[in-house]
Order: sequence, then C-alpha cells, then structure tokens
Amino acid sequence: MTDCAVLFPGQGAYLPGALAPLAEDEPLVRETLGTLDAAAVRLGRTAPSRLLLDERAPSLADLVATAPADLHTALFAAELTLFRLLTERHGLRPGVLLGHSFGELVALTAAGAYGPEEGLALVAARDDAFAARPPEPGGMVALGISAARTAGLLNGLGEWEVTLAADNGPRQCVVSGPAEPLERVRAAAEALGLGATRLRVPYAFHHRSLAAIADDFAHRAAVLRTGPVRHVLHSAILGRRLEDADAVADLVAAHLVRPTRFTDTVRELHADGVDVFVECGPRGVLSDLVAATVPGVRVVAPLRRRAGGREVADALDGVAGGAARTAGTFGVPGAAGTAGGTGTGDSAPDGPGPDGSGPDGSAPDGSAPDAASAGPGGLDPEEVVATLRALYADALGYPPEVLTRDADLEADLGVDSIKQTELFARAVTRYGRALPAEGSRLTSYTTLDALAGLLSTLPAAGTAGAAGATA
Repeated sequence: MTDCAVLFPGQGAYLPGALAPLAEDEPLVRETLGTLDAAAVRLGRTAPSRLLLDERAPSLADLVATAPADLHTALFAAELTLFRLLTERHGLRPGVLLGHSFGELVALTAAGAYGPEEGLALVAARDDAFAARPPEPGGMVALGISAARTAGLLNGLGEWEVTLAADNGPRQCVVSGPAEPLERVRAAAEALGLGATRLRVPYAFHHRSLAAIADDFAHRAAVLRTGPVRHVLHSAILGRRLEDADAVADLVAAHLVRPTRFTDTVRELHADGVDVFVECGPRGVLSDLVAATVPGVRVVAPLRRRAGGREVADALDGVAGGAARTAGTFGVPGAAGTAGGTGTGDSAPDGPGPDGSGPDGSAPDGSAPDAASAGPGGLDPEEVVATLRALYADALGYPPEVLTRDADLEADLGVDSIKQTELFARAVTRYGRALPAEGSRLTSYTTLDALAGLLSTLPAAGTAGAAGATA
C-alpha cells in the first residue's frame, strides 16, 4: 500500500523563470541546474537554466514554435531539480512515480532508470529522432468529454484515422491524427457543443503515424546506460509498473505511439492506497486533473506559480515523510473539485492554454462576497476566480470557458503585461482593494487562480502600502 504519488507533467508545465525565486533560497536548485547545464552543453543543447531563472525568458508558445528542443530540456531540468529538492531537502518519500506523456521520460530518470545526464540524453534522442525523419503534418484536439464519449464520437463520424491520444479526466480527452480528418472531428464536436480546442502542435503525438520515429527513438535510446529502478514507477502509457530494463525499453518504444491513460492510472493508484498526489513541476495541470478524477484526495502543486523556499515548504506541510491529511494546498483551495488541464504533455493550445476546458465561468451577480464562506482576506476563492474570468473574458473578447483557472495569461492566451495590469486594476477596484506595492510584478502571477490568491492578500483601499504594481 502506498499513500503518496509524485506526478511529472508534460509540455504544458513550462513557466518562464519558474525556479527563479526558489533558486534564491535553495542552493540545491542552482547546484542541480549547474550540473544539468553542463550536461546539456556536452550534448550540444542550450543550458536550461536560462529559461528557468529568468522571468523574461521566452513563453511556452514561442518555444513550441521556434525552439522545441530548448523547451524539452527546460522541462526535464525543472522537474528533476524539483524532485531532488522535494526528496533530499524536504524528505518527501514517494510511494510511486507517475509521468504524463513527456513527463514519463523525467519519471524514468527520477526513478533511477537513467542518471541525470543519460536522462537528458534520452530527451535529446527523442528530438533527434523527429529531426531525422519529420512526420507528415498532423495535430491534436482537446475535447471536453470522457474517453467513452470520445470513442462514440469517432465511431459515429467514421473518422478512423483520428484516435484517442490522452484520457486525462472524466471530462477531458485529447485526440490526434492527420490534419484534415482531425479538423472534421473538431468542427463536429464544436457543432455539438462538446468543447473542442485545436492544440498548437505540428504532429499527431501518441498516434500510430509516428511509428517510424518511435522506432528511431528506441534505437537511439538503446545505447544509453540504464540502472536499477530505485522508486516504484507506474506508466500511464503501458498501464503497469516498471520493474526492470525490459520494461523501460518497452516504455521508450511505446512513448510516441500509444495513448496516455492517465484517468485509469490515477484511479488505480487511488484504489491501491494513494491519497496524496504531489506535482513535480511548474503550474498545476496534473493536480487539477487528479482532483477532478478522484475528488477528496489531497493534491499539492508547490510551483503552481513562481514560489520561494518558504512557500514550497508550506505547500508540503504534512506531506513530507509520507504523512497525509486533507487540507488546502498552495494555489489549490480545499484540494478538491478543481478542474482544468488537458495535460497532453506535447501540446500548447491555441485558445485555452495547456489546461483545456475548465469549470463554467458564469458572471457573478455583482454582490459582495459572502463572508461566511470566504477564504483569506474575507474573499471566497471560487467567487473571485469566477469574477476574474468574467471580467477578463468580456475585456478580451474570449469565451469564458477559454479562461480556465490555470491557463497562463501570457503564454497561452497572449495577454500582454500592460493589459494584465489594466485588467487586474479593475478587479482590485471591484473588491475595494488597493493595488500591490510599487515594484510588484503582476506577471509573476500568471493564472486566474494565482491572481485570485494575490487579490485576497491586498489591503483595503485607503490603507498604507499600495502604490501601484508594475507589469
């Protein structure tokens, strides 16, 4: 029986400068990044710390379009660095590791199947396989329905070239396939009111069309040295635990062509005794998926936004060492019932961010928050998020459902820093609060969830300490 799972997210987990505040407080962060920087340079790659320590680094959308190899190196470095911090500095003892799509490669390394440099070489081999034989154009679409309904939709449309790529949650799936049939599926789903978002990717990941690339990747990975697995690792792609070198090779071979069955895996782990899920990467995509799949468990996303050492420690309160208790977590009020996140691991959406469809965002009636149900600062976190969603949607001309609580405003939705500051100022006025002190960077708070948390900490208008935030 296990009680704590560590989650390794995919491509949607990138956040510019994600480790900057943490690196100031924790020498282990800079030490680990230094090691990985050197390994990346030896592999002919760009040092990942430039993306992880500078909040002005390129966005997720920019990297997907222009430098995917740099993005993958940064993802690997961020997650492995955080894993080392959680286990060595905070004493976290995971019962099982679980990766999602690209995150499975990081989980293999964290488990000990690969050393840090070999794990980085594995990521490089994946990119090299794509560069050596680029596949035919294709793509992915996120659907706001279950895997069963997705299968029914595809069967009903007779689109046999489009297949399930990721089963993320009870109402979140991703399908992939060639461009033309995929667009027909997207249009049909949209016409049926099911919610369909084209993801910003050039290929059909987790699809049989990548078989030749998967074979090339497996051959390149075969020369890398592997070691014994030190942590239990459960693969959502293979649907089983990995215990030997043969299983590792099986996962590498299947990584690009088989679907990610995240929903079934989370339910299986929960049935086996896992009641705490800790996300080992920036943002909180997988945490939200878990909370929507098995409500009532504790989910912890210590880097839901950029955070320092103390904030990470607070997020892990009661978790390190395996102790579990249901409580609010950093950025996840109450730990249950939040939704959002396609978490495809290889996608960056055009409309919604890599977090797909979220909870309904109907506009509030304009009345003051109910103090009886309020959180910190006398505000109800759910009501504040709904208010922000309605306000931002109206000002930006977006459908409310696009503004999920975890979508990155700049990276995913293209909201520049000046507009973010203007809109947040409106929200501050709506709640009778004062703007953050001069010099505060609102773009450090990249999601509606993070902005709602910031709003709850602001003093009432007219009190000391509010002189205007910077973008």
